[in-house]
Amino acid sequence: MSNYVDPTKEDLERFNEMQREGPLHMLNLLRFWDMAAYDDSTVATGAEAYQNYARESGPIFARLGGRQVWIGKPELTLIGPSDEQWDLAFIAEYPAVHAFAAMLRDADYRKTLRHRQAAVADSRLIRIRPAVPGPYFGEIEAQ
Repeated sequence: MSNYVDPTKEDLERFNEMQREGPLHMLNLLRFWDMAAYDDSTVATGAEAYQNYARESGPIFARLGGRQVWIGKPELTLIGPSDEQWDLAFIAEYPAVHAFAAMLRDADYRKTLRHRQAAVADSRLIRIRPAVPGPYFGEIEAQ
């Protein structure tokens, strides 16, 4: 089983090639280590390390116009690989594609990544174009 923590250079290039107007949603699925895997002597659970990341990166996220639009604790994967268990799921919204890219380039943000990298055993980060829901499951309102 592969573990995904950081985007590859190729994934970031593809992300940056997909420029468009309007807000951006990023679906985050996270599984934490029981104990964080820091390179130094820092001792914390994976969940605590992720909270350190959230606390330190939060002001940068907000400064760039970001906000959390939804959060939940996954309970069961009803359809999908049973070995993909997640501790946390949330959707972060950015006012534009370039705001997310600016966060990744921010020197202060890059310092916070040590907590995320120590906390996360596996993750998925899925870029989403927000839409207005229609009246039925899976339906997008015509615009």
